[in-house]
Amino acid sequence: MAVTLEQAQRVGYTCLKALLRFAFMVANNLVAIPSYVLYLIVLQPLRVLDSKSFWYIEGVLFKWLLAMVASWGWWAGYTVVEWGDDVKAVSEDEAMVLVNHQATGDVCTLMMCLQDKGTVVRQMMWLMDHIFKYTNFGIVSLIHGDFFIRQGRAHRDQQLVLLKEHLEKYYRSRNRKWIVLFPEGGFLRKRRETSQAFAKKNNLPFLKHVTLPRLGATQVILKTLVAPQENGNPAGRDAVIKESKSKGLQWVIDTTIAYSKGEPIDIQTWILGYRQPTVTHVHYRIFPVKDVPAEPEALTHWLYQRFIEKEDLLTHFYETGAFPPLQGQTKAISREMTLSNLWLVGIQSLAFLSGGMWYCIFQYFYHCLF
Repeated sequence: MAVTLEQAQRVGYTCLKALLRFAFMVANNLVAIPSYVLYLIVLQPLRVLDSKSFWYIEGVLFKWLLAMVASWGWWAGYTVVEWGDDVKAVSEDEAMVLVNHQATGDVCTLMMCLQDKGTVVRQMMWLMDHIFKYTNFGIVSLIHGDFFIRQGRAHRDQQLVLLKEHLEKYYRSRNRKWIVLFPEGGFLRKRRETSQAFAKKNNLPFLKHVTLPRLGATQVILKTLVAPQENGNPAGRDAVIKESKSKGLQWVIDTTIAYSKGEPIDIQTWILGYRQPTVTHVHYRIFPVKDVPAEPEALTHWLYQRFIEKEDLLTHFYETGAFPPLQGQTKAISREMTLSNLWLVGIQSLAFLSGGMWYCIFQYFYHCLF
C-alpha cells in the first residue's frame, strides 16, 4: 500500500515531536532531580533543628517534581475528567487510596489529577513496585519516603513486615496524609488470566476490566494507621498512634481509572506524546474507615466487593462513555480537571534556573580548589 505525501508528513511530524519531547524530558530530569537532591542536602541542618519545616519544604519540592511529570501529559493533550465523590472535601484528612492498575501511565495520571487537591501531593506516600527504585525518579521516592514492594509469594511475608516498620517509622514523622496503593499487585494484562483462574476455582465473579485484589498491604496499612475508636470499643486493630493529635486513617478512597476505548496510556506515550490527545476518566468513591471490617475474612470480602464494583463501573463506562450516577443522583456529574499552563511554565523555569545555579556554584568551587 502506497504511502501518500500527507501521511509521510504526518509521520515525520509525529517522530520529530516525539524526539523533541524526549530531549526536553531528559534535560528536565538532568536539572530537576539533582536540584531536588542538592537543595535537601543543603537543608540538612534544618532537618536537625526543625524537622517539620524540613519535610514541609521537601513536600513542596516533591509536588513540583510531580507537576513536571504531569506537564508532559498535559501539554500532549492527555487530560483528566473526574467523576463521583469530591475528594477535595477530605484532602486534609488521612486517607488510603485504592487504585486499579492497567499501565505505567496510571501513576502519571494520578500525579496530574491530584495536583489541585490542596496539600495532598506533597503529603502523600506511594506504594510501588520495587523496580521503580531503579528509574530516574527512584532517588526522589527514596528520599520522600515511598515504599518499594517486591512482588511474588517468596517475598510476600517479609515485605509486609517491612511495610509495617516503614509506616511506623516514616508515615507520621513526615506528616503524611494520603497513602496510595494498587492492590491488584501488577498490571491488568499480566494478572488477568491468573486472577480469572483463581476466581473460577473459588467460585468468585469473572472479571475482565480489573483483577481480584490482594489483601496483604491493605491489611497492614489499616492495622498500622487506623486509630482506636474513640467510643471505647476497640477497632480490632493493633494500631498505636504515637502522635496524640492524629485522628488516624479516616477514609478509604476507591479510585477507578478508565481510559478511552479501554486503551491505557503507558509512560512511553506520556513522555513522547505520539498518541492523539485523549481524555482519561477517574472515578472516586469515599468510604469512612470505620465501615471497613478489621477481620481478614471480612476485609477480604469487602475489598473484593470494591473491585467487583470497579468492574461494573468500567463495564458501564466502556458501554456508554460515562460513569453511572452516584446514589441519589439522576445524572452523573463530571468535573474537568485543569492545570495552569503559567504555573507549569514557572515550575519548569525554576527547575532550569536551579540547574544553572548549581552548575555555577560547582564551577566556582572547582576554580577555587584547582
